Amino acid sequence: RAVIAVLRAAGNLKRAFPDEEEFVLMLRSIIDVNLCKFLSHDVPLFNGITSDLFPGVVLPEPDYENLTAAMTSQCAKLNLQPHPYFFEKCIQLYEMIVVRHGLMVVGLSFSGKTAAIKVLSGALIELHEKNLNDENKVDVVYLNPKSVTMGQLYGETDKATQEWKDGVLAVQFRKLAQQTGPNRKWLVLDGPVDAIWIENMNTVLDDNKKLCLPNSEIIAMSGAMNMIFEVADLAVASPATVSRCGMVYLEPHQLGWKPLFTSWLSTLDQSLGFGTLARITGLFDWLLPPALRIIKKRVAEMSPVSESNLAVSLMRLFKGLLADVTGIGAKVESDGDASGATTKTAVDDAGNGGGDDGGGTSAAK
Repeated sequence: RAVIAVLRAAGNLKRAFPDEEEFVLMLRSIIDVNLCKFLSHDVPLFNGITSDLFPGVVLPEPDYENLTAAMTSQCAKLNLQPHPYFFEKCIQLYEMIVVRHGLMVVGLSFSGKTAAIKVLSGALIELHEKNLNDENKVDVVYLNPKSVTMGQLYGETDKATQEWKDGVLAVQFRKLAQQTGPNRKWLVLDGPVDAIWIENMNTVLDDNKKLCLPNSEIIAMSGAMNMIFEVADLAVASPATVSRCGMVYLEPHQLGWKPLFTSWLSTLDQSLGFGTLARITGLFDWLLPPALRIIKKRVAEMSPVSESNLAVSLMRLFKGLLADVTGIGAKVESDGDASGATTKTAVDDAGNGGGDDGGGTSAAK
């Protein structure tokens, strides 16, 4: 299956660049299909292997200028940060969608899985509206397979009436398969992968591309359909399922907490003033990194979480306390009483830096 994916990618490149040297096309296809599977510490080893297999072959930079510009536009709309690693993973997801009809986006919380799917789908729609890159619109349907029973997911026979009832997956799969337009159709299953429900997807993920229901109905995928699984890990997934899917790994530590903080800062009320926002930024830059190091090295966590998760929890607590102290972001009575005047004075003092350290402390109190 891995060889077929590489050959399919090489064939697409050959049709797009018929005059290009085949060593370059083959190396590009191997990298496009396999690089997104590896974690950060495996990438140098993979690059060393490819350089030994293809000595002296230099790859030209791929032209994703239009796609990158569209993704930047979508990040601005969704209040996301155009991080280079995030864009790299979005492009790898796009390349995997082109050569695979079934793929898994794997990563822990705050690694950017959902954001990558949303940004990529929005970027492809934007390219279609601008008539660039011959792209089509994207229809995305989200399901949580672990929120329902197996019968509610695939369908079951009613025990009382013996009538067949379709499950949510069967309904959405049939609806997308019956659409005849050129639009891309993504069925995203956002939930843990386990042997209870994923084994029934094997006929969909292999070259048959058919969903076989318990009532003997067979629904064939259309050419523009993709099955995307958004999962945290593959600890309980079987090799039969994993080998049928393309993989795109995302790692939270590659993004860090800075992009999350920048997006959060833009959600604060701008009436706080530039001075206050700059002071909040300085406090986070000063205290958060050493605090995270202490937690990871010296504290035994009952329930381990990522640094990004801890940072987001701190931001939410900070915003709640900020609203409690200043009244900004909370519901404030506009009757012009003394409490309203006190709130405004405290905000003005915070925006001006409180004069000196003592004044700033008094305003905060």
